[in-house]
Amino acid sequence: MFSLILGLSIFIAVFYCIITEKVPGAWATMVGGLAMSMVGLFNEEEALHAISSRLEILFLLIGMMIMVHLISETGVFQWFAISLAKFVRGEPFLLIVLLAIVTAVCSAFLDNVTTILLMAPISILLAGELKLNPFPFVITEIMAANIGGNATLIGDPTQLIIGHESGLGFNDFLFNTSPVAIISMVVLLINVYFIYGKDFRVSTELKARIMEMNPSRALKDKQLLKSAGIIFTLVILGFILNNFINKGLAILSLSGAFLLVTMAKRKPADIFKHVEWDTLFFFIGLFMMVLGIEKIHVIDVIGEQMIKLTTGNFPLATYSIMSLSALLTSIIGNVANAATVSKIINVMAPTFDGVNKEALWWALSFGSCLGGNISILGSATNVVAVGVATKSGCKIDFVQFLKFGALIAVQTLILAGIYIKFRYL
Repeated sequence: MFSLILGLSIFIAVFYCIITEKVPGAWATMVGGLAMSMVGLFNEEEALHAISSRLEILFLLIGMMIMVHLISETGVFQWFAISLAKFVRGEPFLLIVLLAIVTAVCSAFLDNVTTILLMAPISILLAGELKLNPFPFVITEIMAANIGGNATLIGDPTQLIIGHESGLGFNDFLFNTSPVAIISMVVLLINVYFIYGKDFRVSTELKARIMEMNPSRALKDKQLLKSAGIIFTLVILGFILNNFINKGLAILSLSGAFLLVTMAKRKPADIFKHVEWDTLFFFIGLFMMVLGIEKIHVIDVIGEQMIKLTTGNFPLATYSIMSLSALLTSIIGNVANAATVSKIINVMAPTFDGVNKEALWWALSFGSCLGGNISILGSATNVVAVGVATKSGCKIDFVQFLKFGALIAVQTLILAGIYIKFRYL
């Protein structure tokens, strides 16, 4: 009982610090994980095993971070955003639609935090040029990033965790979660039109100013862009064909990253300082904390209670996983939720026979990614985007985010539930 109280106290304290932003997330989870070890919930060997068993996630992220950084140096993201603005001739709603689609697609194949870091400032700039409130632009891109991240295995860190725990591969996610991501994007854009469409009135003079912007000025290194485009395409192709070539996602990601670094003639010190070490250490601490929660049998208890609640009713179990995931995600974030609920699924899944157990993992995926739109705390993407927007003069408070985010999350989760019903149950 003492271990249970101690473990839960550490867990709650860590996420209180994360939610209130009193302590950076990486420090909070690392201190929490180390504290759990120091009080005897697990030993060093068990901690190292918990981390080493998930090294594929960490190395895959490192490779993608390096490639995305080098791609961003070319200025191609800014070039693309300005080109889109000129393509729609400064029409605000069409501009939001295209920016959202670009954000979603990039988030599906790049790190969605990096994508929003690059896209949000450009959107705020374009909104400023058109003398419009930047909030609809930014909030739409945040929602699009989380939705797009749901489309593939590499689109969001939660997907990597789910893929690792379930054994599902890149193509499994592509064929099972991307249809919901596409439908969710349509829902998002319809809501944006009806809620904010009346505010998208821009004078001809302001539209002309957009047409005068020169996207070619944003491109800084065309040779690097060419090399990065070829290598990144090959890496993504490798992800898709991994079931046949069997090289592993981490190996493919790191190989592409270091090949690009070599071609770009960058020094290791210059590259490694752009790796998001805080994100990586957040995961390392989180993996230890999840181990601690396992050791005090909290996950087993929750899993057993859900088994009793569902009493062999697989559809109820599936929807319970999705609902629980969405709720937890809005409070502790989708990464922590995926790491925790995936363990619950491992407890529940063996009790069901003659059903498509993958439905439980897709329910977790939808609950984590789509539920990430509910609140600012739902994902790292939300926190980063709100911070960027604030620095650019567009302050987004918790309630303002919740009103629109919860609306989108509820609608998309309902559609995801219908999708699960007709495809898996």
